[in-house]
Amino acid sequence: MGMYDLTSFPRDSEFWQLVAFCAGTGGSMLIIGSAAGVAFMGMEKVDFFWYLRKVSGFAFAGYAAGIVAYLAAKNVHISLPTLAQVPFLSGSILDTHLLLP
Repeated sequence: MGMYDLTSFPRDSEFWQLVAFCAGTGGSMLIIGSAAGVAFMGMEKVDFFWYLRKVSGFAFAGYAAGIVAYLAAKNVHISLPTLAQVPFLSGSILDTHLLLP
C-alpha cells in the first residue's frame, strides 16, 4: 500500500475494495495465477494452454462482469422500500390478530 497515499485513498474506500476484488479473482484467468489452479494442474494433468483456450475466456468474462457489477452497485443509487412500505409486510407476522379467522 506504499504505492498509493492513504490520504488520497483512505482505508476501506471503494478503490481498495476494487483492488481486493481484482487481486482475489484476477488470478483465476491463468491457471498458474492461483494455488487452486496449480493444484488442479497437478491433480487432473491439465495443460496450461488447454486451460488458456478453454477456461480463460470465461474467467475473464466473469472478472469483467464482476467489475461492472461492483461499479454499477456503487454508482447507481436505488432506494429499496422498507418493510413498512410493503403492504403485505407492514404488520408483524407474529401478531395474534393475524392468526385468528
